[in-house]
Amino acid sequence: MRAIVAAPDTPEGFRMTDEPDPVPGPGQILVEVRHAAVNAGEIRHLGVWPAGTVLGYDAAGHVVRAAADGSGPRAGDRVVAFGAGAWARLAVFDVDSVAVVPAAVDLGEVAALPLVGLTALRTLRASGPLLGRRVLVTGASGGVGRVAVQLARHGGAYVVAVVGSPARGAGLADLGADEVVVGLDGIVDPVDVVLETVGGAHLVAAWGALAPGGVLHSIGWASGEPAVFPVNSTFAPGAARTLRSFGDATAPGPDLALLVDLVARGVLRAPIGWRGSWQRLGEATDALRQRRVAGKILLDLD
Repeated sequence: MRAIVAAPDTPEGFRMTDEPDPVPGPGQILVEVRHAAVNAGEIRHLGVWPAGTVLGYDAAGHVVRAAADGSGPRAGDRVVAFGAGAWARLAVFDVDSVAVVPAAVDLGEVAALPLVGLTALRTLRASGPLLGRRVLVTGASGGVGRVAVQLARHGGAYVVAVVGSPARGAGLADLGADEVVVGLDGIVDPVDVVLETVGGAHLVAAWGALAPGGVLHSIGWASGEPAVFPVNSTFAPGAARTLRSFGDATAPGPDLALLVDLVARGVLRAPIGWRGSWQRLGEATDALRQRRVAGKILLDLD
């Protein structure tokens, strides 16, 4: 099969090549991948993968071999999936890592959802009821941010979207942001929930914007800079504030099914900022690194 693999010896860090077809184990399905998505972190951290590793985690396609134990979707079903080795013609996924996609839903659109959708959904769910609360999303022009804005608004929150420039804020009001602001200096009223994707000084400033009893989810570190908290900045009177990490992508199948249902009902739009052939991955990653892509890269495996 054709696949995109890690290639530390190349300037791009990846190459397209022929690889052996994967073989599913018990409780796994074999999927013919039609669409795959690129997460920004996958491009920033290409160097961590050993040479020859099939890259990617987000995919959608058709089941060509059902699980031998009879669990999960059937052969021929359309599915969205989350798991290693997604940037390939054929990929193996655990049955609890996929969701069936109805015929009325575009496979390409839902292929862009797994990692960013799971991240936004699970962090917002862990924040408790959102109705009437103020939710702040940093890096809101990215994939996680665009999904988080929509889900928070759907949950009844007042949503403040923070971006790096006015141009990066385009379209966020249409997705449900009540305020779109450049940088955190303009945040005056305290917020109850923060989804923080930038790290560094943004993380420190977002912590300072939390109301008593608020929660800050640190779910990304796009800045690559350290966060330095001033002395006593973690002390405040009143109900305790909380700083939480996120990294739980276990058993994503039911949550993938929920995201697909939200797309089917018109509640959620996938954050696709660039779409094209997987043979143009180099072009797409250059655009992502130069911040010319708002949202996710979607690859069509033509």
